[in-house]
Amino acid sequence: MRVKAVIAYDGSHFFGFQKQTHTPYTVATQIEKSLQNIGIDSPIIASGRTDTGVHATGQVIHFDLPKHWRDTTKLAFELNRKLEHIHIKHITATDATFHARFSAKKRLYRYIFKTKSPSVFEKNYIASYPSFDLPTLKSALQCFEGTHDFATFHKKGSQTNTTVRTLYRAHYKPYHDYHILYFLANGFLRSQVRMMVESAISCATHKMPLASITNQLNGNTPLHKHLAPPQGLYLARVIY
Repeated sequence: MRVKAVIAYDGSHFFGFQKQTHTPYTVATQIEKSLQNIGIDSPIIASGRTDTGVHATGQVIHFDLPKHWRDTTKLAFELNRKLEHIHIKHITATDATFHARFSAKKRLYRYIFKTKSPSVFEKNYIASYPSFDLPTLKSALQCFEGTHDFATFHKKGSQTNTTVRTLYRAHYKPYHDYHILYFLANGFLRSQVRMMVESAISCATHKMPLASITNQLNGNTPLHKHLAPPQGLYLARVIY
């Protein structure tokens, strides 16, 4: 039986989601290890990878259960007893053709930062930037909306046949002392969101002109390849 699980994790404890040969401290490795401990040898497939330090509140994975496992509520309970810094929100049975990555239609990321120094309790979960010009930030975010070739807005290593993506919405929302950026797209390339955030804030702090984003999207020589800090980024939701 194939199951779909929605999970959350504290990325500050892991070297990203994807399994790696040099460390067991990845989200995928820890989940597969816990599955094996209860007699489930299936590999897990995620909607997408997240980098070192990046968090998730709505990552989706799928895996296959042996015949002796049918109680998904008990399965979630047993996994949560074993996992640290990862929480299984819920597990549901799904069609055998369901694929966490290829069946996904949209993905939502949010990025959280402050213009004040984060407290000791916040530093692993939000970023810090200087004061910025809000209208310019909103204009910069709008530059990314639409269908574009994001070849100049990602790091090498993306598992994809094309770098064209459709960004349905990029917008800003304040919340008390926090500033939150939302990005909704049909998919994202490796580190694309972090690079877009850094570019937009660079425009909003007058370190580069808005035209730089458009020029870079048009395939001109990349003017900005820096990444926003990972701790502010969250994979918030995957829509099927």
